[in-house]
Amino acid sequence: MADNQLSESDSHDHIPLHASGLSIPFAALFIVGEIAGTGVLALPKAIDDSGWIGLVLIVACALLSSYTGSILGQAWLIVRERYPEYKRHCPNPYPVLGEKTFGKKGRYVVSFSINFTMFGVAVVFLLLAAENIEDLIEDWTDTDLSFCIWLVILAACICPLTWLGTPVDFWPVALGATLATAIACILLIVKVALDVGTYDPILHSKTEFEPFFMAFGTIVFAFGGHPAYPTFQTDMKKPKNFKWAVFLAYIITIPMYLPMPAIAYFVYGKNVRANILLMPNGGTLNQVVEVLITIHLLLGLLICINPFCQDVGSYARIPKDFTWKRCVFRSLIVASILFVAETIPTFGNILSLVGGSTVTLLAFICPSLFYLKLKSVHQKDMTEIINGNKDNNLSLLDDENGGLPLWVKVMNIEIILLGAVAGIASTYSAIKSIISSDFSKPCYL
Repeated sequence: MADNQLSESDSHDHIPLHASGLSIPFAALFIVGEIAGTGVLALPKAIDDSGWIGLVLIVACALLSSYTGSILGQAWLIVRERYPEYKRHCPNPYPVLGEKTFGKKGRYVVSFSINFTMFGVAVVFLLLAAENIEDLIEDWTDTDLSFCIWLVILAACICPLTWLGTPVDFWPVALGATLATAIACILLIVKVALDVGTYDPILHSKTEFEPFFMAFGTIVFAFGGHPAYPTFQTDMKKPKNFKWAVFLAYIITIPMYLPMPAIAYFVYGKNVRANILLMPNGGTLNQVVEVLITIHLLLGLLICINPFCQDVGSYARIPKDFTWKRCVFRSLIVASILFVAETIPTFGNILSLVGGSTVTLLAFICPSLFYLKLKSVHQKDMTEIINGNKDNNLSLLDDENGGLPLWVKVMNIEIILLGAVAGIASTYSAIKSIISSDFSKPCYL
């Protein structure tokens, strides 16, 4: 086992990053590329719906998400120690975690939640990207292609890029997505600051139950990259350092997410749009931001759909090597995303629904639940070893040689309960809003 650890980490240090695995900075870039983007557009409206407490929720969700992301990585390390077959690349680590903690039912719940989340995110990203492109082309040229046609064009453009294997094969995508979002956030702050005094007096929406919990779902969605985290960790040169990648990623993300909605709350009030790019008097600055956000959306789509392709591909027995079967299979997935986007050509409440349901489950409930269960089993094994009832065949992690302190157990239980209550309320609010809203006509009708 020690030899396996050596070949997996130390022996790769002299090989270029993209050939051996992700380093801490590049793993962090993938996390940022996964979570930073859509939230920039939707958070200002979420803050107006939730009131100033929404700003506190952003910070709280960021801190909780970074913590649960870290313990999710610790849980995967425990599984790797107990089951050596997972020391090599695993295409679907999060479902494996579900299986090793709660059996087949755990695997199926996690797998469904991941696939629902990632597929939904991909649809939202495609819809937003097409909306931005349509708006930009209308401003720049006399071309009058409809939004529905742009969906087809964009899907065709990104389809070949989805054929790439795992995140380690397309690390420049993460770098591009992160840089595009960072620049867009800076420009958006400037744009909002220039609008100071446009709305006078500044009024805010009344905080009510349903809008508040829909806002909560949007905020959770903004930080809910957990379905892809174990996939990034398995592609690292040293998976045990994943917690530092998570820490670095959230240090980068918080300055992107917090200032702009805070300023927008006091500049626009209840006049803010669901997509802040649709605020009037955007001008050239707004167009530049649209370009950058669109770049992020398309690159982020590639990042978020990859775990979905790997997981579903494992059920379909698609070879791990690059073959025509992978190309055909992933092309069909892109076609499915396009079909849903053409069928439901709006993204409004989808963010709140996905954020309040499966993202809350995967980002808050499952990490703490799996971590507590695995640590409990681990401690039981150690007790049996000490008492001489079991052979000492466990290779302990650096910080796994003791039980969890009571405060850590209590904190994780509180995270689970908070995630469950808030997630149920948010999902209920989103579903009720979807049912009571007018449905857009599908593109093909």
